[in-house]
Amino acid sequence: MTALPDTGTSAVPALNDLPQRVLTRPELRELVSSIADDPSAWQQHVAYDDEHRHYVCLHRDANVDVWVLCWTPSNDTGWHDHDVSSGAVAVAHGEVVEHNLVIGSAALEVSVPAGHSFSFGPDHIHRMTGVAEGSVSIHAYSPPLWRMGQYAISNTGVLRRTSVSYADELRPVDEPFPDDQERLRDAQIPN
Repeated sequence: MTALPDTGTSAVPALNDLPQRVLTRPELRELVSSIADDPSAWQQHVAYDDEHRHYVCLHRDANVDVWVLCWTPSNDTGWHDHDVSSGAVAVAHGEVVEHNLVIGSAALEVSVPAGHSFSFGPDHIHRMTGVAEGSVSIHAYSPPLWRMGQYAISNTGVLRRTSVSYADELRPVDEPFPDDQERLRDAQIPN
């Protein structure tokens, strides 16, 4: 993760007139869309890596944080939530897929191409994956991220949440349950 220094005034016009309070979902969506529509705000931060998703914090204050995320088809956040934060995502270039967790069936997949955006509340659990090579998305969270929940689903359907720092790279959880929780991993769901 890269964080830019706070100089008081941003070169990104949309960041200069933010309200001094937690933003609403429509305000978050408007913010990410305006930044996505201004390549000079994010283009210099673009880099790609199949092994580790590249992301840069454009802005962080007491009420909101804004990120540039770069995607390849290999990049996958794994299932996660944003704890107490609402959020919005705008795709600036390429395409990403938002996967929504559905109990008892396959995840609901929504393709989000460049020029489109969506928002969500703090109760939202999803995963994001890159589709098009060289995709870029702008994300904003309010209140700013501090903790997130990373989820694993065992082969028996048991869901587990682990709290992680906002600074950690989200990735799919390979081992759904640690060895000391083997009884949960091996439990059988009654028919």
